[in-house]
Amino acid sequence: MENYFNYNKRLKTFARQNRNSSTKSEIRIWCELLRNKQLMGYSFLRQRPIGPFIADFFCKELNLVIEVDGYTHTLEEVQLKDKTKTAYLLELGLSVLRFTDDEVMHDIENVRRSIELWIEKHSPTPFKGGQEVQRSKLITRLKCF
Repeated sequence: MENYFNYNKRLKTFARQNRNSSTKSEIRIWCELLRNKQLMGYSFLRQRPIGPFIADFFCKELNLVIEVDGYTHTLEEVQLKDKTKTAYLLELGLSVLRFTDDEVMHDIENVRRSIELWIEKHSPTPFKGGQEVQRSKLITRLKCF
């Protein structure tokens, strides 16, 4: 399934480098929300090459991309690239949720609620969460920090 949503093998090495040099906010959202199916039982991938872009986080089952925007995203040329990236992803039939570094670092619970509300509204299957997912959160947090 390598061609799923225009998987770009040429960006594989760059995506791996991005995973190895993640920002604090990317690490936080990954460890506290997205890793190991913590968020309502859905699996997310980190730094997924899609066409000419790399999505910060991608859930195949939900057709959802989550982007975490740092300080550089306030620059005009980066905002233009973000608009182009978002338009491309939308053309593929994907949805895009964007959060700022500040939101992730200082209001992670609201970020969680925003994603959960989106999933509840757009999920192709009923809620998948449960005790096992909740229990794994503590274990995952210990591994991340």
